[in-house]
Amino acid sequence: MNKLLVLFLLVTLCSASESTVNRPHIVFILADDLGWNDVGFHGSGQIPTPNIDALAYSGLIMNNYYVTPVCTPSRSALMTGKYPIHNGMQHAVLFGGEARGLPLAEKLLPEYLKELGYTNRIVGKWHLGWYTKEYTPTYRGFDSHLGYWTGHQDYFDHTAVEGANWGLDMRRNMEVAYDLHGSYSTDVFAKEAVNVINSHNSSTPLFLYLAHAAVHSGNPYNPLPAPDETVEKFDYITDYKRQRFAAIMSKLDDSVGTVVNALAERNMLENSVIIFSTDNGGAEAGFNLNHASNYPLKGGKNTLWEGGVRGAGLLWSPLIKQPQRVARQFMHISDWLPTLLSIAGGNVSQLENIDGVDQWQSLSEDLASTRTAILHNIDDTYGNAALTVGTWKLVKGTTDNGAWDNWYGPSGRDYDYNATLVIDSVTGQALKSINISLTPEMIEVLRNFSTISCSNSNIRDVTCKPVEASCLFNITEDPCEMNNLADELVL
Repeated sequence: MNKLLVLFLLVTLCSASESTVNRPHIVFILADDLGWNDVGFHGSGQIPTPNIDALAYSGLIMNNYYVTPVCTPSRSALMTGKYPIHNGMQHAVLFGGEARGLPLAEKLLPEYLKELGYTNRIVGKWHLGWYTKEYTPTYRGFDSHLGYWTGHQDYFDHTAVEGANWGLDMRRNMEVAYDLHGSYSTDVFAKEAVNVINSHNSSTPLFLYLAHAAVHSGNPYNPLPAPDETVEKFDYITDYKRQRFAAIMSKLDDSVGTVVNALAERNMLENSVIIFSTDNGGAEAGFNLNHASNYPLKGGKNTLWEGGVRGAGLLWSPLIKQPQRVARQFMHISDWLPTLLSIAGGNVSQLENIDGVDQWQSLSEDLASTRTAILHNIDDTYGNAALTVGTWKLVKGTTDNGAWDNWYGPSGRDYDYNATLVIDSVTGQALKSINISLTPEMIEVLRNFSTISCSNSNIRDVTCKPVEASCLFNITEDPCEMNNLADELVL
């Protein structure tokens, strides 16, 4: 009897080990308020982003990838697989004193992954609720958290200013991390991500959610916080504020290289899936202004124009069957939950009441996307909404009476692009160590394919006034939303 029990336990343990050992490590790097034109792979040469670009060129550049207009709704969609209108987070962002959060009834991505044997770590920004402890990360599926709960912070003193309120927000799990005062947030989070990777038992799967503060603006007294020595590298940028933004962006790019290199050194890279994404468009104007660039797209953060919802994003993994291309698949940030569960070997068919679509096979094998429509948002408070179905995008209403319904830029299109920086970057060398190589010729081709150009760049549509009437665009032919077709196509 004892021998049978021992045999049963051995079989059970072996089965459990086999069920987790082949599941890939998942690293999701979420940038904050990053513009379409702030990464090199979309055509800008002003701010080198060699580490991010190296992942993009060796994986998939997501050219039809959509997020929501602001932080909290996008993060809620990522974590639940639902449109924000279906999880109650569709309007605006969470502020420090708000007694609300992502509803506790929602099952989140790390909770699904935990059922598949994953260890879940969050580093950086949460922004989905904190007014009771049950809303915080370690009560919602994450095993640890180093970072902050609210929407932004100063990168050096780690405080957040919201109107008349000002407080420290940097934590290790539930405890305030006073000792990190003075350390630059991007470096703090990169170092913690490396610690997570180095301390992880690589025979079991890891989900690392690295949600950076960068490139969100800081507090009013220091809106574009960056180390002076990094700012000095960009003295060729004459716009002082854009220069400081470039320094913040450069530190973000460095952190990506740091994380990829750590995975390579632990021999985890070959069994990893890495996503890099923004949470919304860059804040070229309006609140949280950080001097990002969404050129040539219209609008920016907190708008439903392409500059607010078309996200800079990439997917990298040796598991992709058709890599090194510009992916045209139609994808929404809510799709990551079922897609990542599919990659991890979960049973996606058991997911109920979600809006996200499993895109793994479509992306990996370059097949047509099963998604044909995206609800960009319905905000009943602002009174605006946008929907894309196939090639057609409908926009109804606007934000702040249309104050940000403009085109901005260009920023960075007059600078040469250095492909050698990409190849020789920390990420480029880490990829080379697992026999993934890039060439200048390949980089040039992919970069050209992923760069949006609008033929009539000097023509601006004056007939689109979404406060008065809905506007309609053929978003495939007119990604810059310059030609309102609503009157022409009324039946």
